[in-house]
Amino acid sequence: MLTTIKCKYCGKELEISEALQHEIKEEAVKNAQNEAQKEVRAEKENSAKLRRQLEDLLDQLRDLKHKDEERELEMKKRLSVVEGKIKEELGRKFLEEHELKDREKEKVINDLKKALEAAQRKAEQGSQQTQGEVLELELEALLKKEFPDDGISEVKKGQRGADVVQTVIDKNGQSCGVILWESKNAQWHDSWLQKLREDQREAKAQLAVLVATDHPKDIGLFKYVSNVWVVDRQAVINLATALRFDLIHVNHERLMNVGKNEKMEVLYQYITGTEFTHRIEAIVESFTNLQADIEREKRWFSIKWARQEKEIRKVIDSTHGIYGELQAVSGRALQTIKQLESGEG
Repeated sequence: MLTTIKCKYCGKELEISEALQHEIKEEAVKNAQNEAQKEVRAEKENSAKLRRQLEDLLDQLRDLKHKDEERELEMKKRLSVVEGKIKEELGRKFLEEHELKDREKEKVINDLKKALEAAQRKAEQGSQQTQGEVLELELEALLKKEFPDDGISEVKKGQRGADVVQTVIDKNGQSCGVILWESKNAQWHDSWLQKLREDQREAKAQLAVLVATDHPKDIGLFKYVSNVWVVDRQAVINLATALRFDLIHVNHERLMNVGKNEKMEVLYQYITGTEFTHRIEAIVESFTNLQADIEREKRWFSIKWARQEKEIRKVIDSTHGIYGELQAVSGRALQTIKQLESGEG
């Protein structure tokens, strides 16, 4: 008789051998299911692990990419900084080179300017010197032409003194005095007067005349300033004529009164006085006005004679005055001039 058992899995009554087989089978299925479940769980766990690993890898890749981007950005920044420094250095070197070249150009320009200014100064000095020499030669030629009997001598270059020495000679060939002439064709300086007075004392000249092209306006054509006659170039001959006239007459008076110290003193005071100066000025003014009238003769012919007669009357009156004063001073020892005594023109 076969023994049966109830299957704990299906509840059926089974024979022991069949039950064992069924139990073994069921156990095997259960084990297979468990294994399958384990495999599934393992697979799930592996999948999850793989996902986590993949996510970690992705995170790492993202981190690496981010770091690469940061490194690239940092590299760009560094490159930008380096590039900026290079540009700055190149710019600095360029500026230094450019500045150096500019300084070289500026130095060349300044050197050229200095050389040009020096050449201009030299040319101006040479021009002024030439103009001065021209005026001096003109003065000398003019005096020689107008007063051929006088001794007109030029002071040599390099020698101390004025420009021209005029020794006044009368009709008898006697020396009546010395006029020292200085010519200046430059901007006016008061020191010229002191220098000319020193030259006058050294040359022992009776009179000193400064011909200036750029004299103060208050001087006009001529003026007696600090014991020196200052005259414009236009009035040189007129002043020279008047000064010669008085030197000749003073010398004649001196010769006539040799040994008469008292009268000579009076005469000297007269010559060095204001009245004598005014007389000279009147004569020169008359000559100047006459000369101006002659130059305007063709334009104002109708009034020429009236003006000249008036100016000649001034000359005659001034001459009469000098003659009368000299006769009074000399006690009428001066040689009689009939025309002046009779009053004829």
